[in-house]
Amino acid sequence: MDLGLAGKVAIVTGGSKGLGLAAAHALVAEGARVAICGRTPATLAQAAQALGARGGRPNDVLAVTADVSSEGDLKRLVDETVSRLGGVDVLVNNVGLGKGGGLMDTPDDVWQQAFDQTLFPAIRASRLVVPHMQRAGGGVILLIASIWGRESGGRMTYNAVKAAEISLGKALAQQLAPSGIRVNSIAPGSILFEGGSWHQRQQADPDGIAKFLARELPFGRFGRADEVGDVVAFLASSRASWISGACITVDGCQSRSNI
Repeated sequence: MDLGLAGKVAIVTGGSKGLGLAAAHALVAEGARVAICGRTPATLAQAAQALGARGGRPNDVLAVTADVSSEGDLKRLVDETVSRLGGVDVLVNNVGLGKGGGLMDTPDDVWQQAFDQTLFPAIRASRLVVPHMQRAGGGVILLIASIWGRESGGRMTYNAVKAAEISLGKALAQQLAPSGIRVNSIAPGSILFEGGSWHQRQQADPDGIAKFLARELPFGRFGRADEVGDVVAFLASSRASWISGACITVDGCQSRSNI
């Protein structure tokens, strides 16, 4: 299936590893021109090289060192993308963070960090790209949330910011539909990739993780990052033209919600 993404310009925040990198790979494979950002120059450069090799079009990949919690860095990311790649058709808000524990042992600064690193970057990046999309007659904004934004599970701070992202996606979809801009969120379940939290836990406690898989994931395995990336590419495409305001689970039937 041709997704019609050839020549489209996409920004993927946190695109140097994990789900962001998988999303960028899927978009590049469909012919999109992709800008990624990350905080570590070496990791970012390695990711950009791999993306350029994947599509055979290194000039269609832009890597920008940026901290998405910084308004200035986000503006620079969007400005450089527009200047060098010619616009913004797709935004993938991928960065997420949630530390802390229970109510009594999670101080305000940890809560603030979770919102500063997850929700506010999505708000600000969306605000920055919308005028460009409006001038182009439309666009797509995606938010990488989590099944733990849809139901209980995971850390309390992570639940809160991911639920907020899903709610934000619905509100933006309704607001931006008259401008031809579609907005959706994606809720991955437990995804394994090298260096990620599940990979680290598996290395530290293989027996415990094996029991977790048997108990919690009906298919008996973790999801793969590329399985999320492929959903990103589909939702970014015109093949998903009547999908907006939705939250799509990509979890191998891990979650328990009926909706």
